[in-house]
Amino acid sequence: MSVKSIPDRMSGNEAVAYAIKQVNPDVMPAFPITPSTEIPQLVSSYIANGEMETEFIPVESEHSAMSAAVGAESAGARSLTATSSAGLALMWEELLLAASNRLPIVLALVNRTLSGPININCDHTDSMGARDTGWIQIYAENNQEVYDNFLQAYRIAEHDDVRLPVMICQDGFIISHGVQNISLLPDEPVQEFVGTYTPEEYLLNPGKPMAVGPYAVTEYVMEARKAQRVAMENAKQVILDVADEFARVSGRQYGLFEEYRTEDADYVMLLIGSAAGTAKDAVDQLREQGVKAGVLKLRVFRPFPEKEIAEALKNCKAVAIMDRAESYNGQAGVLGSEVTAGLYRNHSDVLAINYIYGLGGRDFTTDDAAAVFNELKDGVENGKEIEQYQYVGLRG
Repeated sequence: MSVKSIPDRMSGNEAVAYAIKQVNPDVMPAFPITPSTEIPQLVSSYIANGEMETEFIPVESEHSAMSAAVGAESAGARSLTATSSAGLALMWEELLLAASNRLPIVLALVNRTLSGPININCDHTDSMGARDTGWIQIYAENNQEVYDNFLQAYRIAEHDDVRLPVMICQDGFIISHGVQNISLLPDEPVQEFVGTYTPEEYLLNPGKPMAVGPYAVTEYVMEARKAQRVAMENAKQVILDVADEFARVSGRQYGLFEEYRTEDADYVMLLIGSAAGTAKDAVDQLREQGVKAGVLKLRVFRPFPEKEIAEALKNCKAVAIMDRAESYNGQAGVLGSEVTAGLYRNHSDVLAINYIYGLGGRDFTTDDAAAVFNELKDGVENGKEIEQYQYVGLRG
């Protein structure tokens, strides 16, 4: 039975900071960067007010923040940090170390474009750039979801079948600074759900010496990478199991993705993050006009749910794959590449068109979404050739 929620109004950053307070991890090293700065700021205020016991470590850079998180987690402490954009890029080396050392760190990432040109607004350049570092990536559409995702993060990361770090991603400014109604869980059920961290192997375990991050000779590297891949594959079922348990506590159910009016949809828009709300509004308007449109909102990007996506799209006629990041491969964005490859491997013949939208915070409106759906419809019904890999809302 779900517990009684506490209604409140919070920004996405406030929601994440409140979730961190409830989890009360052991160590949080952090360095400020827009638009994630509020998260360590609020956590440090909670600590100063005696509301949590986390050891907050102010550091000189984001590289140092992740280095400190790797050290703390290696020592047996439940650890986290928060960052955005260039801060994540500066952590690159340490992201790979955290994952390859199988350290279940949680990173609160507020998505912001990477330079250049210099810009502080939202797109998914930062997290998509880190897609192959070995981290689990979970995205939110709104403030409620980012709060709920963070509460589930440690249960996923610390699971014996996983032992991988997790990025909890939210769109910069759109979610991070936008205030929405939110349902919070009481502290005690959260702490019971998350549980305590009891690592089997850690540096400060007396009488059981170990090494973290030793040099691996040629005979071991491939085996270590395969073990990481198996862990990432295991994470898919763990994410679903944790979501089911969270639903029993909160009454809110999550999966690898959310399907909105897709049961009979001829045309589906697949995308990540806050723009899913815009797409849903467009779907509702198009349904009133007799257009069978739907949305598939991808929540979990790593591990990538290839087979599940192909199954969800098997009955539609066309899908618009929406990327909020460039890949510069000349063929498609990141989602465009991965989704179409997955459809091919699963023998799907659905028409798949890739669109780039919202870079550097460019608005994505219901009119934009409707135009994409209508273009799919025109291609299917009238045989119009649709340009593959095109930009939405590009100024001439």
